[in-house]
Amino acid sequence: MPVFEYKGKTLAGAAVKGELKANTRNDLERVLRQNRIIVSTITKKAPEIQIKFGTGIKKIEVSRFTRQFATMIGAGLPMVQCLEILSAQMENKEFAKIVNQVREAVQGGATLSEALARHPKVFDPLYTNMVEAGEVGGALDTILVRLAGYREKSDKLVRKVKGAMVYPAVIVVVAAGVTIGMLAFIVPVFAKMFGGLGADLPGPTQFVMSISNFLKAQALYLIFGTIGIIGAFIWWKRTPAGALIVDKTLLVSPVLGNLVRKSSVARFTRTLSTLLSSGVSILEALEITAKTAGNLVISNAINKLVLAIAEGDTITGPLRETQVFPPMVTQMISVGEKTGGLDDMLSKIADFYDEEVDDAVSALTSVIEPIIIVFMGIVIGGILIAMYLPMFDIIGKF
Repeated sequence: MPVFEYKGKTLAGAAVKGELKANTRNDLERVLRQNRIIVSTITKKAPEIQIKFGTGIKKIEVSRFTRQFATMIGAGLPMVQCLEILSAQMENKEFAKIVNQVREAVQGGATLSEALARHPKVFDPLYTNMVEAGEVGGALDTILVRLAGYREKSDKLVRKVKGAMVYPAVIVVVAAGVTIGMLAFIVPVFAKMFGGLGADLPGPTQFVMSISNFLKAQALYLIFGTIGIIGAFIWWKRTPAGALIVDKTLLVSPVLGNLVRKSSVARFTRTLSTLLSSGVSILEALEITAKTAGNLVISNAINKLVLAIAEGDTITGPLRETQVFPPMVTQMISVGEKTGGLDDMLSKIADFYDEEVDDAVSALTSVIEPIIIVFMGIVIGGILIAMYLPMFDIIGKF
């Protein structure tokens, strides 16, 4: 759809200008007339050629926007004015542009949920469905506050999980860099020195020197091979079969499995609780939760729930049969179903598992850190000992 730039005046005589998408000039003129704008000029904007990777919009920025939007709506400001103020004060120009497009769509007669749904990479189905529920129920300000709280807690959970992986990843990268550096630059110096002495080298020393020579001779092949393997893995992981295998492996892995499972349960219960308390039907809420689960095994389990509930079953039985969720979760959900407070019970489970994720992060760090340090000590220490062994033999002969 082409973009048009327009200039005109309001009925009060104030000058206005802006950009809007429309199929034709006539369509744009009709929209502007509906908004009581007297048009003076309309020009078609040349299309921009952009190469972008992702949206360029961080999740925390969407959470911040939601909180500010909720506060302004709650204060009684008109929706269009809220969106205009928010877009004007945004540092992220790409996000500001999208919020402006949402404002223009709302000005053109679209509902807020319809306008947000036009940008699915920024506002996911959970977001737009909750906003729609708020619009239908006449409680948009309450829903936005709830949505802001959900996003903030969800972002915090993601940061915890990512934070748990940063430190081990940094240590591994540093260890690999030090090891490769020693093999590529330090070991050859010793090899030259030992070659001049003409002494017989011990087995460990010969082994380390062989690895060093291999690295130097095959450096380019190893670099491109590693890049190729990583690229192939990323491509494979994006396929349904690859994603399922990776997600299954993560859930059952001895080190990461506990953290992944607990964070997945926290995300599932928090999302479902937020949707149900916002007035979204159980089937629609489960379908949205499956799309935003973040783990294909969990998504498949939730989809089975949808089919079972559609046939008249309760949520507890099919949930237990998936064998993905801990017994405590299914028991508490069963109590919530029987007492009619399922959304409240799910929220309590989410709060509990948020704390469990904290414990799992601490446990993961405490387990991985000594393993990596010991591994570094063995590898780097082994290289150093192998290089000094011939010197010990030479010294022993004198």
